[in-house]
Amino acid sequence: MKEALSNLPNLFGMRSIAHPGFGDSIISGLVVTEASVRPKAEEPLKEEGRVVCEITVTEDMLNGGGNIHGGCSAFLIDVCSTLSLMVYKPGMHVSQSLNIVYHSPATLGEKLRIVNTSMTVGARAMSARTEIWNETKHRLVASGVHIKMQPSEAKL
Repeated sequence: MKEALSNLPNLFGMRSIAHPGFGDSIISGLVVTEASVRPKAEEPLKEEGRVVCEITVTEDMLNGGGNIHGGCSAFLIDVCSTLSLMVYKPGMHVSQSLNIVYHSPATLGEKLRIVNTSMTVGARAMSARTEIWNETKHRLVASGVHIKMQPSEAKL
């Protein structure tokens, strides 16, 4: 899994540079700095997946006011929280809900640290929490909880 995390564009099926897909430039800028499965602090008999990513805010991530766009923050929470679930329970998962709180802005050139931890992992449903930290200004930018599930079999 750590090898897969070293190439996020490949992991997420990034399209070619000539025909980029939604979010490809953002995924290309993400760097995984930590990936682990470790005992949960609150429940030592259980484990949690943890993945930390870093990215620098670029022009294509900004809204009209010069701050990171809320949709970009949501995309980062979606993608990065998925990584913490993938290190804990590999497989295909689809989003069920994404709840986000926006705390403070981040601007062009600022470095973000995205901390993702699995919360619960059941037979079909799972959840993860994410905090996007502005490393430059030492502030929390956004936080979110992502609930995912294994997709059902396709019905003909």
